[in-house]
Amino acid sequence: VYELDILFQVLGLGVLAIGVWAWTEKDTFRNLTRLTNIALDPAFILILIGTVTFIIGFTGCVGALRENTCLLSAYAIFLGILLLLEMTTTILGFIFKDWIKNQATGGFQAFIIHYREDPDQQNLIDWIQEDWLQCCGIEGPKDWDRNNYFNCSSRDVGSREACGVPFSCCKRKPNEIIKNKQCGYDVRKPGYPGEHNIFERGCLRALAEWFEVNFVAVGAVGITVAVLQQYDVAKIINDKGCVQAGEEWMERNLLIVAGIAVATAFLQV
Repeated sequence: VYELDILFQVLGLGVLAIGVWAWTEKDTFRNLTRLTNIALDPAFILILIGTVTFIIGFTGCVGALRENTCLLSAYAIFLGILLLLEMTTTILGFIFKDWIKNQATGGFQAFIIHYREDPDQQNLIDWIQEDWLQCCGIEGPKDWDRNNYFNCSSRDVGSREACGVPFSCCKRKPNEIIKNKQCGYDVRKPGYPGEHNIFERGCLRALAEWFEVNFVAVGAVGITVAVLQQYDVAKIINDKGCVQAGEEWMERNLLIVAGIAVATAFLQV
């Protein structure tokens, strides 16, 4: 348990440090207007995950080393709450699938609109489109018309990216070592010559297909995490009632108890 808690602390501090560094690089602490889309900010998500992970690891490690019942109880409570949230999220995910789809659509739309304004969001959406899901836009490449740089009307103000898509929408060519960052220029213009070498599938549909293919793997990971959390709680506190433990002890030591009772009665006589 100690090793696992120490690992949680180190991972939590590492993730927290990366998140704070990212915020510092973007000058978020001086320009609070950047906090308008804080829930979609990858740096903020890293800070949140790092803080929670560090707190859980700290209470478990220090509580076990110092034999502090207060910290151990807090550790068990944190793990219990985390497990409950995971189970609740999974159940609500099946019940409110349409609502989650709408929220995901809204979040992805915000990513598209602010694509050039936040480098973290830009890198995230490029990774989703190019490396993870091989997709483009929400429903398709036309969704990039929501961005001011890629909107077809932006060619009137001299935007070279007008009626195009980001390079992450382009399919990688065989034996391509360095990707052409201008491969998405003009691909949405009417009568664009040549074959469209971009992903036509929207990321929303690609995500749904990914979950269908990896449903068993995702479920197995979730069950494993839940079992490990339960195991940690069981190692920290006794979850067996005293009455039940007494009954089991009596069953294991029935002959000894009976022998002591007979001997005591004989001595009394």
